[in-house]
Amino acid sequence: MLHKSLLKVFFAGFTAAFIAFSGVNDANAASREEIAAINVKSAADFQFWNDNSPTKKKIVDFVESAINPNSPGFIPPEDRIATFDMDGTFYCETAPLYFQEVMFFHRVLEDKSYNAPEDLVKLAKTIRPKVYNKEKLTKEESRQYFEGLTKAYKGMTPEEYRAYVRNFMDTNETGLSNLKRGEAFYLPMVEVISYLANNGFDVYIDSACGVLTTRELVDGLFPIRYDRILGSDFNFTSTNMGSDKPENHFYDRFNEKIVISGVPLTDNAKVRKIFSIYNQIGKKPVLAFGNSMGDSGMLEFTLQDNKYPSAAFYVLCDDVKRELGNLTRAASDKKFADSRGWNTISMRDEFKTIYGDNVKRTN
Repeated sequence: MLHKSLLKVFFAGFTAAFIAFSGVNDANAASREEIAAINVKSAADFQFWNDNSPTKKKIVDFVESAINPNSPGFIPPEDRIATFDMDGTFYCETAPLYFQEVMFFHRVLEDKSYNAPEDLVKLAKTIRPKVYNKEKLTKEESRQYFEGLTKAYKGMTPEEYRAYVRNFMDTNETGLSNLKRGEAFYLPMVEVISYLANNGFDVYIDSACGVLTTRELVDGLFPIRYDRILGSDFNFTSTNMGSDKPENHFYDRFNEKIVISGVPLTDNAKVRKIFSIYNQIGKKPVLAFGNSMGDSGMLEFTLQDNKYPSAAFYVLCDDVKRELGNLTRAASDKKFADSRGWNTISMRDEFKTIYGDNVKRTN
């Protein structure tokens, strides 16, 4: 008979081996390392979708047809382009709002190393209760909030900003237990990205989130190169540029550096997402994934006069038990998506898990 201590060692080793074999321990929130390890090559590799998911079937059917040279739906490898929005499409946007918007409150109200201007402090104190209570902001509050997303980081180098994002990723999500902001990725959608990349698709992120923020959030997680991550553009200056125009200024590498200017982001939403595709991809996608009207341009453009089979998918935040969903909005979104020919994805009905089964609502 085995000694108790040996039994403990045996079962500990068995448990570790089981977790490693399964890829992700879905009894807990998946760590970034576990998310990065997700590797879906065929339909049989999906773990986080319900077996009867219509979306999973549509995606698998599309891909299998696209990669089969004998299929009428074959798409040459160089034209297999898929674009994804980030917030609300494969990353949480409801706790209580987008990552960079919540980080603004942390920066202005909680960061002891930052001496925030009085106008930003006043703004943050006024609108934070509204944001956390899901109340609508006034038009002027929304404008000032958007401007604050860069104003609060004025003078930071891009590297310093990305380090700031990385640190904030280690804070806990609001309204969801056992989940850090850097782990709040929808595991089923991560599988879709992996599946497409493993089957010869060039996957791009086309987000309204700031591009520096987006790149840091997904760094090391997905098989997506930095130059395939598009987002709202930061505006930069140099520490010695002064009133010079960028095109006229000589950049002295010994005496100056590039910093965030504090000018508002160029918002990569709606039709601007199409402009990003033209300017930075150069080809029309055959697949597009989004979750809001901010993604409508990308979805419609993908379906418009496409020379190949194409499809648009729209994620519905309709899970109010495992996610901070909104059933009223989800119903309205589904009705509109159906009218436009977009395939809807129900988080409630199609996702076997979202972040891992130990992530629970706390409000």
